Amino acid sequence: MPDLHRNESVFTWAAPPLKFGPGALDELGAEVAARQARSCLILTDPGVRQTGIPDRALDAVRAAGVKAEIFDGVGVEPTDESIEQAVAFARERDWDCFVAIGGGSAIDTGKAVNLLTTHPGELLDFVTPPIGAGTAPWLPLKPLIAVPTTAGTGSESTTICVVDLLGLHLKAGVSHPALRPVLAVVDPRTTVTLPPEVTAASGMDVLSHALESYTAVAFDAKPAPEDPMRRPAFCGSNPISDVWCEMALSLVGKHLRAAVLNGRDLKARTEMALASTYAGTGFGNAGTHLPHANAYPVAGAVRDYRAAGYPEMPMVPHGQAVSATAAAVFGWTYPASPERHLRAAHLLSGGQTFTTTDGAEALPHVLEELMTDIGMPKGLHAFGYGESDVSTLVDGTLKQTRQLAVVPRPVTRAALEDIFRRSL
Repeated sequence: MPDLHRNESVFTWAAPPLKFGPGALDELGAEVAARQARSCLILTDPGVRQTGIPDRALDAVRAAGVKAEIFDGVGVEPTDESIEQAVAFARERDWDCFVAIGGGSAIDTGKAVNLLTTHPGELLDFVTPPIGAGTAPWLPLKPLIAVPTTAGTGSESTTICVVDLLGLHLKAGVSHPALRPVLAVVDPRTTVTLPPEVTAASGMDVLSHALESYTAVAFDAKPAPEDPMRRPAFCGSNPISDVWCEMALSLVGKHLRAAVLNGRDLKARTEMALASTYAGTGFGNAGTHLPHANAYPVAGAVRDYRAAGYPEMPMVPHGQAVSATAAAVFGWTYPASPERHLRAAHLLSGGQTFTTTDGAEALPHVLEELMTDIGMPKGLHAFGYGESDVSTLVDGTLKQTRQLAVVPRPVTRAALEDIFRRSL
């Protein structure tokens, strides 16, 4: 019988192999062939395909002697319906390998396709409880190579697949180490043509990943698991993730503004790609917490909002959704670890000194200043939400058990209501 009074004393940490730098994309064909693949399915979305990057990858894979095709029907914000379409296409033949090219939407779709073409069952069988059954994969998955074209999601480093469940008006996730890509190919040149609005939202996602992981409950301040071989993917802040998160925060503070204001600044693009990779390796182990938990109902319940720089459809881009409540959240979490919040404000501000005299407002102030400079939407009202929506948003957040498990303060309905109201 487990000792319910014993704290965790072990943390886990993992990340995929990485190829990083201008020109990394040119080596994709050799990487696919090195995995003894005879066939490869490349997954992307229509907008990314228009850049020519997926077709360059297709040519490289075919030149390496591997049969390959492109599926370009990935949803910009993947839904259960768009994933079902991708899975149906993938099931038409037995692929040896998958390559996902794009933002988190393409990479998360690639993870779902890999899972559902190697296992019987439906997506909800694997989604985290209480929304889904939380079944763990039990069969081998195929190699998945991730090629991010945004500096934001970090999905190339993580075990997580996020999906918009249309019937529930809610986003949820599948999380298991088996979903982690076998290789991340990060070429900063693929981000140069991103619109400024997408660059800004992606950069705020990087920032949220790093901040949430850095301020998550410490791994050794959590209860010990009943089964040490089934530790959750999000283990809490830990000494290794902390290093990567601090470096990510510093890079975002120095380079996000430049990447948004001049997309052809290759140095800024390269540094933001590094920041995304650093944050991904941090949060892929420590875990994100309340801004992400809040973001899922914010994105899932959207009615009419259309984001500049994105396809013409009702959606709240993920980076906008996670940043919408961030200032209020980090003001609320400050008492759990004042020194970490002040250290994060110091790194993000480019070296300003903050003390306990500045208190809980230091980090929210730095965040709001950055968001203003890069043109992020101000408040949930920008997405069409008002006081009457607070209860629905709180209900959605309370279902995000994966994120809530590493929030550094006890989460109550009253606290969430206050955070959402302050974020309107």
